[in-house]
Amino acid sequence: MGATEGLHARGKVRDVYNAGPDQLLLVASDRISAFDVVLANPVPDKGRVLTAFSSFWFERTKDLVGNHVITAERWKFPEPFNHETGLSGRAMLVRRAEVIPVECVARGYLAGSGWSQYRETGAVCGVPLPDGLQESSRLPEPIFTPTTKAVEGHDLPITPDACAELIGRGLTERLRELTIGVYERIASVSLDRGVIVADTKFEFGFSDGELILIDEVGTPDSSRFWPADAYAPGRAQRSFDKQYVRDWLDTSGWNHEPPPPELPAEVLARTSEKYIEAYERITGERFDQYRQRMGVVADDGWGPEDTARLGKGTG
Repeated sequence: MGATEGLHARGKVRDVYNAGPDQLLLVASDRISAFDVVLANPVPDKGRVLTAFSSFWFERTKDLVGNHVITAERWKFPEPFNHETGLSGRAMLVRRAEVIPVECVARGYLAGSGWSQYRETGAVCGVPLPDGLQESSRLPEPIFTPTTKAVEGHDLPITPDACAELIGRGLTERLRELTIGVYERIASVSLDRGVIVADTKFEFGFSDGELILIDEVGTPDSSRFWPADAYAPGRAQRSFDKQYVRDWLDTSGWNHEPPPPELPAEVLARTSEKYIEAYERITGERFDQYRQRMGVVADDGWGPEDTARLGKGTG
């Protein structure tokens, strides 16, 4: 490998490799995290679903904001990555960016930690909401509720004013506009296809002075997806995302601290099915067609041995 190659970073789900002076390779593994802890068992094909979803949304939001994608076609990757068939469908070659240190969350419905905050304070991340809302209620309009971006442990909710103190008022307002705009695009397309996007989170960065959308967009890892035909406020909703895993973990009695329990095979299989169903519903493409289009030749995952092997270098 050349001097700019090697493992750049390893996140909860993604392995990031140096791929040149101005480029990175983002590899979505099949790892799954819940409550900010990486679970012991991978979810089959999860990484490819995340990459497929992100590719779909990056293409459909680029008129709103630029993004970091160069290509997701493995045969167009630089050496040695273009020879790694295990990367097919699960990796993206992207522009390097200076990451803005906040997670940009858009909420259109009251769920999760937002519902908990509302019950306690009548607001979410300092944004006041009307009285009388129920769990899963649709909000009068989408709201911007940023969080810190923790390297380890839990991301913490912050108010827009606290976000402004961290990164500046002007940038905070621009991120709010982009976050709401991209969310509304994703939510509208998804609802036309029978899926409610209750909330989602984005990351942004600067590349050559341009503010761009980075990381992942509109995936089951970063969003709450609900079937529209089963929606009813006043209760938790059925979902196509990793809420299914969170619910199982809660019933297991786990205290949300490492080490996590092992996920049963049926939970892993059902989670994979939910992720794939969400992709097929929203995009209108069979997941098998995506795999074929991206040159996937085997049902291989992306494990620690792959991370270590491809990461050997000076990065």
